Order: sequence, then C-alpha cells, then structure tokens
Amino acid sequence: MSLALPGRWVRPDVPDLLRRHWPLLPLAATVLFLLAPLPAGDATASGKVGPADAASLLLVLVCAVQALRGRVRELTPLGVLVLGAPAVGLAVATMTAGDPYAALPGFVRYLQVFVLVPAAVVLLVRDAAEFRLAAGCFVVLALVQGAVGVVQYATHTGASYQGEDVRAVGTFGPGDVMGMATVVAYGLIVATAAGLAPGLPRCLRRIAGGCALVLVLPLVLSFSRGAWIATFGAAVLVMALAGIRRALKVVAALVAAGVVLVGGFGVGSEMVAERLTSITQVSSAPDQSVTDRYTMWAAAESMWRERPAIGVGLKGFPANRDGHASLGLSSGSDTAGAGQAYLRQPLLSPHNMYLLILSEQGLIGLVALVGGWAALLVAGLRRLTSGGGVRDCGLIAIGLFAWQLTDFLYADIGGPSTVLTGVIIGLAAWWALPSRGAGPLAGADAGTEAFTGVGSRGRTPGVAARP
Repeated sequence: MSLALPGRWVRPDVPDLLRRHWPLLPLAATVLFLLAPLPAGDATASGKVGPADAASLLLVLVCAVQALRGRVRELTPLGVLVLGAPAVGLAVATMTAGDPYAALPGFVRYLQVFVLVPAAVVLLVRDAAEFRLAAGCFVVLALVQGAVGVVQYATHTGASYQGEDVRAVGTFGPGDVMGMATVVAYGLIVATAAGLAPGLPRCLRRIAGGCALVLVLPLVLSFSRGAWIATFGAAVLVMALAGIRRALKVVAALVAAGVVLVGGFGVGSEMVAERLTSITQVSSAPDQSVTDRYTMWAAAESMWRERPAIGVGLKGFPANRDGHASLGLSSGSDTAGAGQAYLRQPLLSPHNMYLLILSEQGLIGLVALVGGWAALLVAGLRRLTSGGGVRDCGLIAIGLFAWQLTDFLYADIGGPSTVLTGVIIGLAAWWALPSRGAGPLAGADAGTEAFTGVGSRGRTPGVAARP
C-alpha cells in the first residue's frame, strides 16, 4: 500500500490495487473493450454480442456474487424503485407486443442497458476512488479512438463524407458513424469536469484540461452535429456548476484551440462550416437525413396515438414504420469507407430515444424509464449544488448524464457503444442515490485517493463504503 501527502501523487502498489478493486475489472473491460475493431465488412453490430457486451454480463455476474457475500452498497427504497421500475415497463411492452417472441431480444437488450448494468455499477462502485477509476477508462477510450479518427481524416481512410473518405469513425466503421463521436464526447466531458473540479491535484487538473483540448479535434472531425450539440450543452452545464471564473478560462482555451485548428491549419474548415450551417437549416432547407428523421419522428408519434398506453411493443417500430411514415422517407442511408464496401443501411428506428420508447412502450414505458432519469438528474443536481459528496465525481456524473439525455433527443440506442449508456446511467445513479446513511466520503483525500491505492475493498467485509 502506498501513502501520500495531500495534493501529491504517489505511484500505487499495483498488486494491492488489483486486490482491493478487482470487482471493477469487468467494469473497466466493458469500457475499454470498445477499442477492439469491428471485423472488416461488418457495417453494423446490431443484434450481435461484442466483447464489451460480454464484459457487461460478467460485470452483472460479479455484482450478483458480491451481493450474496454482502459486499455491495445498500440502496434506499427510492434507489430500488428508480433502478427497478424500467423492468416493469419492459415486461409489459414485451407481453403486449404483436409478436412477443420477436420482442424478446429487445427486452434482453433494454434490460441489459437500462436495468442490469446500471444496477451493477451502483452496487459495485463503493467510493470516490473507484468512481474515478471508472471515469478514467472513458478518457483512455476517447483518446485512443480519437487518435484513430484523426489518422483516418489525415490519410483519407475514414468513412465516406461528401464523396471523400475523411469522416473520423475510429474502429467502429461506417455502419456506426456515431460510435467514435459518442465515446470521444464522453471522454471530453469527463476530462472537462476533472479539469474544473476543485480539490483534485493541480497536475491532474492540468492533464485533464489538456486531454479535453486534444479531444476537441476528433470530435470536430466526426462531423456529427448531434454530438457537437450534446457536448456543448453538457460542457456549459459542467462549467456553470464548477464556477464562472473557471468556466471562462475553459471557454477561452476552447475558442483558441478552435481558431488554431480550423482557422490556422484549416482542419476540415469547409466541411465543418457546412455542417454547422446545416444545423440552422433543419426547418428552412433540411438535407435528406434531416427529412428522414422528421418523417420517422412523425411515424413514431402516429404509432403511439394508435396504442397510447402500451405502444406497439419492443422491436415493433421497424414492422410498423411503413404503415405510419409518409412518402418522404428514403429507403436508407449510404455507408462506405473505412475499409468497408458501399452499403445501403435501412432506417429501423426514429433516431429519438424518447419517441422510440413512446412508440414501442407507450406511456407506461415512458414514465418508468424517463421518469427515473428525471429523478436521477434532479437528485444529482440537488446533491451537487448542496455541497454534498465529492465534487469532482458529481461534476463528471452530471456532465455525462446531461450529455446522454441531450443526445437522446436525436439518437437512440444501437451499436457497440450502447453498453456505455448503461454505465453512464449507473454512474449518475451512484452519485444521485447515496446508500443508507451516506454522507460525504469519510476519511478520503479527494486529491490522492484514486492514485494511492487506498480504497474501500480493504475494509471489513459487509460494510458498505460511503460515496
């Protein structure tokens, strides 16, 4: 075990660190296994179990074993309700679907992402040190995927965009163009929150701030309007919660980086400008992708009106789409590049998580899922603004959760990175729902604990740590 003075970094004892925190290995694997590339020619990972999904199942299994041994956090009744209510809505939507057997894979996927993985994260992450370790995995993933994306842009080996193979997609391929943008945005938000958080060592804050600036480039080169909007909104929220003075410094640094990258070096300047302009043209002169999105939104609303309480059932949107969509909907989206051949990818979801839930699960599912998310957001903000807990963990949890809720306005689950949604909900719930009698982290140095190897695993078995 290593010892440290406040504000000083000490190299941790690796064997001791693994012994204390081994239940978190499946959680780290769930995040970091997304570094594995998709097989060449595999334009979509929909309906397939990838390495990260397998790691998440191991995470749930480890959680179950630790729960039987009494080595997990103790939840309040509110925590049980918020984390368990979605399972009820999912069961109703599956049983009332037109084809329950066809809906069963959807039930398993939703249960994994919105119930089992979040619950496992909440129960296994026992203190701020382990929270930081989990959050750090997001930054590592973002840096590696972002580096791959920048190389793709520079060497014209990315996904096809405006006739050129320049779109940064990382190892996710053109079938999941949002994959790299999503994980890079996660890492950027974590790094921004850590860079602004009071109490962390100055050297760590500077490293985090540098990581945030570095991740701006691959996010820009993803040409993902949705990721840009969600990242901007989440970053503004994090900066506002951290303090105006700190926020102004970050804004100045980001503006300077943008001017140097786009204005000075001309990195994707024309394409970025066109993409930014298209955001303001969604109603006056929308491109085909926006037209398709509006059409599918209208189709989802029509499905809900047909069965307002229970929806058309899980996995029911594709089967009911043509009966509710107008003729303005195209046959699919074009995907190519990044080592994969041209493929016309069908449009099987409304690209809006809230409308997807409403159309397939009705008001019952919407209240169970979205109502729980709203409760977590309100409780998390209340705890952060009241000064409870460890502030850097709160900024990270709220920032990631705000990004996800914003992104759900124009995206839904799908692809290998979907499993990270469950991890983020779990981290947000860990912060918003303290265990019984929990208060601020007792006896832990907020600036050094994550690096010294001192954590809760060495405590008396059966005694839950306080977040």
